[in-house]
Amino acid sequence: MLKARLAIATLGLAMTLSNSVALLAQTADVPAAPLPSQITAAKKVFISNAGVGIGNTYNEFYAAIKSWGRYELVAAPVDADLALEISLSSGSDASLPHLKLVLLDTKTRIALWAFSEPMQPYARQKTGEKNKQDAMNKLVDDLKSLTTQLTTAAK
Repeated sequence: MLKARLAIATLGLAMTLSNSVALLAQTADVPAAPLPSQITAAKKVFISNAGVGIGNTYNEFYAAIKSWGRYELVAAPVDADLALEISLSSGSDASLPHLKLVLLDTKTRIALWAFSEPMQPYARQKTGEKNKQDAMNKLVDDLKSLTTQLTTAAK
């Protein structure tokens, strides 16, 4: 009985591994989709506040992008190559609130890319501010990672 169970478990593991290898091979054959050139070509960005309030989140996001030095920040969308739209979703009973960053083509207003980072639950306001800051830092890291990926792919 034990040998039969062991044989069945071994067979199941072998089938799982062979399916995994086949799936990886299929994934490797899929060519990478082109990434929007507007993101790598952008020199000037406008930061749009689409619902995070006037408080710390918008100001801290603005400061993080400015200190990164990748883009020149402009005061009007018409002067920008790209708009970075930051917003906060309140979440529902089933989901956590999220900070969202959408990269928009300023000429067409088409969303080129989007990131969303959840904010961990909190009971105290100070913890909530820290969790919001952590999510915002992750959004900035997501953007840095994307632009690094795009710059590397362009070379």
